[in-house]
Amino acid sequence: MNIMRLLIVDDAPYVLKALSDSLSAHGHEVSQAVNGEDALEKYTRVNPDIVLMDVLMPKLDGVSATRSLIERDPKAKIIVVTAVGKHGLEKECIQAGASGFIMKPFKTKDLLNIIDSLGVNERN
Repeated sequence: MNIMRLLIVDDAPYVLKALSDSLSAHGHEVSQAVNGEDALEKYTRVNPDIVLMDVLMPKLDGVSATRSLIERDPKAKIIVVTAVGKHGLEKECIQAGASGFIMKPFKTKDLLNIIDSLGVNERN
């Protein structure tokens, strides 16, 4: 397993805490953003290997934030992490530029497998 810099984007404090605690316990360096707008502001400063992006958030939703991040950095790796089971959402997220998609609730092992599968390719 590669140690990675992760930016977790979710408006639910308990989700941020649970994901942060779990991923930190697996050795990853974790930063947090509370919505898509916050994620855009923190992305350049944090320079994450992977962004974990919720979909339904105030100010800027996850699909729009994904599009904006990809416009800024076409090599950005974004995993959408959502409880929204809307038909066609996964396809919409992938078309926006997401590299992966996982539905809540999920097993930590499954999320770690997706993170590992994206690896750390040179972005710079």
